[in-house]
Amino acid sequence: MFDSWDLKLHPKGTDLLNIDRSWQNEFARMTPEQQSQWNEVYGPKNDAFRRANLSGQELREWKYQRYIKDYLRCIASVDDNVGRILQYLDAENIADNTIVVYTSDQGFFLGEHGWFDKRFMYEESLRMPFLVRYPNMTGPGNSDTDIVINEDFAPTFLDAAGVSIPSDMQGRSLTSLLRGRTPSDWRDAMYYHYYEYPASHMVRRHYGIRTKRYKLIHFYHDIDAWELYDLRKDPRELNNVYGNAAYTPVVTELKGRLKQLQEYYDDPIRMEYPVN
Repeated sequence: MFDSWDLKLHPKGTDLLNIDRSWQNEFARMTPEQQSQWNEVYGPKNDAFRRANLSGQELREWKYQRYIKDYLRCIASVDDNVGRILQYLDAENIADNTIVVYTSDQGFFLGEHGWFDKRFMYEESLRMPFLVRYPNMTGPGNSDTDIVINEDFAPTFLDAAGVSIPSDMQGRSLTSLLRGRTPSDWRDAMYYHYYEYPASHMVRRHYGIRTKRYKLIHFYHDIDAWELYDLRKDPRELNNVYGNAAYTPVVTELKGRLKQLQEYYDDPIRMEYPVN
């Protein structure tokens, strides 16, 4: 974690802008009034932190609490303002003709597996929020358990708007699912690949496949490690059963399907680090 970027620790007074560029950019974009409000809130907290002179486990716990509470406050603010948007659509009588989608780029670790942030293929990061309100298509409180991916977003928006979907798009429209009808040929597995390493986040390169029950992950590049999780028996992914002989048939099947998905998406990694 960066002291300024993630933990909002910074000097006082005229030294505020004489620190790392990430904080410099963020703080400088505030108005003088906003900067004053910021300092009023975080100044006393930061002073108390410095007086405490924490180290070891106490410091780690303080960092986690500072980060996670600010994160949850941010999410609460997002939720509040999504509510304001929905209320406006209702008040203007345009809710029936407006598609509202609430999603994100990836999920986020809130301490699970000892992590914060995202990128790993574990469930908390792999799963993404996806809520839709469109009274002409969806019913209130309905849910769907089919496997969808973010590549489905653009085809869905085009389809809902009555625009043809380009043939080179890899995703599929979700409009049938939103109406409560799952096509017979809908996907039963998804592919994941993270390759930005070494880089600032330092998450090892890995690719994998997830079905409704299993997840197979291959960490590659400067290591060679496999992980297999039985999500029905181990939803928190705490027990890697890749080396368990009872799961050998599952591993064989998933590796075959993993190759197929890499070929479908034309992922060049299949040539350099093939599935063995």
